[in-house]
Amino acid sequence: MSEFVRNIRLWFAPERVRDEGGTPDYRFSLANERTFLAWLRTALALIGGGFAVDQFLPDLRWAWRVGLALALLAAGVLCSLRAVNHWVRCERAMRRGEDLPASRFPTLLSLVVAVVAVAMVLVVLVRGEG
Repeated sequence: MSEFVRNIRLWFAPERVRDEGGTPDYRFSLANERTFLAWLRTALALIGGGFAVDQFLPDLRWAWRVGLALALLAAGVLCSLRAVNHWVRCERAMRRGEDLPASRFPTLLSLVVAVVAVAMVLVVLVRGEG
């Protein structure tokens, strides 16, 4: 079974994470949980931003409005899925005494948010001129 599939199975049976390695200092597990919750807050903010763009910018051209809203909504969905995957991977690594897993996801998320922000700046400037 691939590592990815194993991690997904652990999403729905987190107690099975305890079958591996030793118990880490509980403070590290709690820190891992706080990080998970921070990722979820970020996901909720992105989802809320997507709905806000769609609902509060009715004068914006349909393609722009839907494109920006969908970009934020997709980032929110990916962020929420990444949160649980990251929690499982980190918990397993701590129990095994391994280095915490590295991830490119924060960079990807930052780029998506930056692109949406630049697009929104352009929308504000263009709307100001019209």
